[in-house]
Amino acid sequence: MHVVVNAAMSVDGKLSSRRREQIAISGPDDFDRVDQLRADSDAVMVGVGTILADDPSLTVDDADRRAARADRGDPENPARVIADSRIRTPPDATVLDGRAQTYLLVSEAAPPDFIEEMEDAGAYVIAAGQDRVDLTTTLAKLEGDGIDQLMVEGGGELIFGLLEEALVDELFVYIGPKVIGGRDAPTLADGDGFIEDFPEPELADVERVDDGVVLHWQF
Repeated sequence: MHVVVNAAMSVDGKLSSRRREQIAISGPDDFDRVDQLRADSDAVMVGVGTILADDPSLTVDDADRRAARADRGDPENPARVIADSRIRTPPDATVLDGRAQTYLLVSEAAPPDFIEEMEDAGAYVIAAGQDRVDLTTTLAKLEGDGIDQLMVEGGGELIFGLLEEALVDELFVYIGPKVIGGRDAPTLADGDGFIEDFPEPELADVERVDDGVVLHWQF
C-alpha cells in the first residue's frame, strides 16, 4: 500500500487552535490540489478527532473528477477510513451517509454493541490491537480489500502513529500565512513524540500555492 499524508498547518506548525475547531488555513488552489489527491486515491483516512471536530464528507468535490473515476471503473468517491481507538464515532456522522464505502478501524476492546451500531449505520468494522488500533494490521487488511493508495488527512495523533510504524510513503504539507499559537493546539505529529530514530524524509518539491507553500516530502 502507498500511503500519502496531506495536511495544512499554520506558520507555527498548528493544525487548528487549542479548541480543535476547524480553521481555514488553505486557499482555493490548495483545496483543488487536495481534491485531486482524493480523486487519485482508493481511500481517504482520518482519525476520529477529525470526525468529531469537522464532520467531513471526505468525498471528491469536482464532478468531472468523480466522472473520471467512474469512467475508469472506480466508485465515484474513494472509500473512507476512520481510525477510532476510543469508540467515539457518532452513528450520524457524514462519513456514514452511503456516498462511499466506509471502514471503521477499532481495537479489539471495542464493545460488541458499538460495533453492531456502526455496522447498522453502514460501516465495515475492522478490529485489531488490544487497546489501540493496530495500524500495521488494519492497513494490511485494507490493502487486501483492494486499497492500493491511501490518502491520510489527519489528525496529528493518527499521523504520528503512522510515522511511528514507518507506514508513510509521501507527505504533503501546506503552510499557510497564519499564526495560531498555543501549547495545547494540535500539531502535524502529536502523540508521544520521538526521542530517537527520528523519521528523516527527503524534500522532493516546494511549490507556492495561494499565499503559502506546499512542501512535498518522500520517505
